[in-house]
Amino acid sequence: MVQKVRVISPEVAEAAPGLWSNCLRVKDTLYISGLTSRANDGVTILGANAYEQAKVIFTKFKHLVEAGGGKIDDVVTLTIFVTNMADNKEIWRARREFFTGDFPACALIEVKGLAQPEILLEIQGQARLDIEG
Repeated sequence: MVQKVRVISPEVAEAAPGLWSNCLRVKDTLYISGLTSRANDGVTILGANAYEQAKVIFTKFKHLVEAGGGKIDDVVTLTIFVTNMADNKEIWRARREFFTGDFPACALIEVKGLAQPEILLEIQGQARLDIEG
């Protein structure tokens, strides 16, 4: 039987019990929930624009993937939800600061709103820990 393991990082605040897990590991795959730029207090939004918020989120991804035994370039797919499609260039700029080589497969989806008006984007993804190279 395959085991599902919750991956946590002291750098990324977990949701209250009974809501969701930020990251789960099943075999060599990490499933990372939609992350925002909320600070660890769960209230404060870090970053005044999409670029800054994306950097906060990609940093959280890095911490979770490393806590799961991988590296940021093990991320193979991202789904990015934005409240303004015009922010795409700033999000790509932040992404280039974190990923190298073949970038993750990605979808960018504009939505009407996210959990708080100050949240400009939310990113979820998957990482494979069995990639060579």
